[in-house]
Amino acid sequence: MSKYRLIAAVHTPFDAEGEFHSVAVERQVELLLEQNVAGVFPGGTTGESLSLSLGERLALGKQWVDVASGTDLEVILHVGANALPDAVTLAEQAGQIGASGIAAMPPTYFRPDGIDMILADLKRLSAAAPELLLYYYDIPSMTGVAVDTVELVERASEEIPQFGGIKFSRPDLPVLQRVLNSPKFSGEVFFGSDEMFLSAWMFGVRGAVGSTYNFMAPVYHRMLDAFEAGNLEDARQLQLQSAKLVAALIPFGFLSASKLLMRYLGADCGQVRSPLRALDERRSRELFEVLEPFADLFPRKLEYVSADAVATSR
Repeated sequence: MSKYRLIAAVHTPFDAEGEFHSVAVERQVELLLEQNVAGVFPGGTTGESLSLSLGERLALGKQWVDVASGTDLEVILHVGANALPDAVTLAEQAGQIGASGIAAMPPTYFRPDGIDMILADLKRLSAAAPELLLYYYDIPSMTGVAVDTVELVERASEEIPQFGGIKFSRPDLPVLQRVLNSPKFSGEVFFGSDEMFLSAWMFGVRGAVGSTYNFMAPVYHRMLDAFEAGNLEDARQLQLQSAKLVAALIPFGFLSASKLLMRYLGADCGQVRSPLRALDERRSRELFEVLEPFADLFPRKLEYVSADAVATSR
């Protein structure tokens, strides 16, 4: 068993009409298996979860579990939603179809006013899928929900038997250290800031969930291997390449750009859904040119495909 787990926060594929394109999941799985990732995290931020209908999220979860069946990929389904009944429905389905685990961010419009309310919702979700580990998805930059994460995970460890840990998607390394060293926290930490993973690794993190593991997981494998072998400068340089690539994608809109990068690697996920802005042909060409200096980071050769091309089945 690997001493660490890289989990890809996967994109939700859409066709030319912007509808969920289930067949494309097969191509995503092929690319991920080539990169030796441990699992997938569908329906999170990268998966545009809160831009999907409940029906689409149910179909998405089932497709990922079905396609990953027979592989070594674990499937941790994000079930968080603004409507608690929807989140419960998603959790129930995850238990029924054989997901590996579930995760949930808190509601983002009418927000919980503290840890007690967050825990109450997490208990509802755990009860809906009692056989699955439940992870709290801590991403205050997107949800606007900022609580004492250390207290939350300590209480969740005591109050929720199936509490599996946390997806820590924030750059606050002192808080991360406190979580990792809390004697009351018994779960796992999945680090969610790919461009800072080496720092988290040095603090003791041994798992990560992130977008860039869709298309450059081998870089992180090499980085961690180099660090463990004592080649610290090599490890730092590989982490720097990750940070540079993320910085290069951000001006295009990270999700818009990363989806087209998947297209250039042969795992076409279509474009993003409104209110995110899709890239037109001019911006797509500019993106491809920006990506060319990073070509050695990717597991496949980059091949330009027009932004106007139709996402199709095989």
